[in-house]
Amino acid sequence: MNADTARTRRADRSWVVARPGPMESRPLDLVQRGPSPPGPGEVLVRVEACGVCRTDLHLAEGDLAPHRANTVPGHEVVGEVEAVGPRSTRFAPGDRVGIAWLRHTCGRCRYCRSGAENLCPASRYTGWDADGGFADRAVVPEDYAYALPASADAERLAPLLCAGIIGYRALLRADLPPTGGRLGIYGFGASAHLTAQVALARGASVHVMTRSEQARRLALELGAASAGDTRAAPPEPLDSAIVFAPVGDIVPVALAALDRSGTLAVAGIHMTDIPPLDYQRHLFHERTLRSVTANTRHDGVEFLRLAAEIDLRVTTTPYPMSHADRALADLAADRVHGAAVLIPD
Repeated sequence: MNADTARTRRADRSWVVARPGPMESRPLDLVQRGPSPPGPGEVLVRVEACGVCRTDLHLAEGDLAPHRANTVPGHEVVGEVEAVGPRSTRFAPGDRVGIAWLRHTCGRCRYCRSGAENLCPASRYTGWDADGGFADRAVVPEDYAYALPASADAERLAPLLCAGIIGYRALLRADLPPTGGRLGIYGFGASAHLTAQVALARGASVHVMTRSEQARRLALELGAASAGDTRAAPPEPLDSAIVFAPVGDIVPVALAALDRSGTLAVAGIHMTDIPPLDYQRHLFHERTLRSVTANTRHDGVEFLRLAAEIDLRVTTTPYPMSHADRALADLAADRVHGAAVLIPD
């Protein structure tokens, strides 16, 4: 199939954020709309699966200010290339690719030149600045797509493309010791359950703090040393910790659980307000508090290679694409086990 064929095809189904607000206000509409034909350096992808990320929920509910009206969310996309645009040479029709959050950087600023393209002031994102994968088809710049194995299960690949990659970035930011180490994880959803497995593969002791009993059971099944309530103290001081839950009140709790010189990484793109910190209790003894901002393409390539090597167990809850609004509502209410994934129907 070429771009001319794509141009004449009837419109596809797409979910758009029509009225940002709480999920009970039904902020999404299902419309008949397909992507534009792929432009120079772009590829058109038929969606096989699209993970549902908490960032999609933040966009739908208005926690993230929309960058454009009626945007199609979704940035954990697995699909097959159907058409390539002019001067597109990296992929061919039939190739399996992944579409992730980062979709453009300038390549010229000091951040891009230093390997920190995730901090590029001109960066743009799938499902925020451009339409994403809550749709039958999507377009992506080929330089920001990931080559994926054709034989792997699309439903289990999809969460790797954001939950996995950003969790890996958060783990790097948390400065977990290279061998062993004591890691605390606060919140245990799609990203956390993948990150925990990477840490365990490195020989770390992982302690999970989450309010969900079901999530605590999953953590123990995956090999966590302990699993307790969100605000419970772990059984030993932590070298590193990651807060995945978008709840600012957890930050001082996690900082207090760190050992001397420990590091806390805050992984979310949005978080409720962090309460005042007590210097002696939360920051003294050279504790470090770090944020996590998106990821670089190098992070993505490195994580996907690592995921294949350690054979990550990806826990998913599938939803038909026609029920994307229900998937987001369930995510908002903490009713999702592992990662929610949309499957075309």
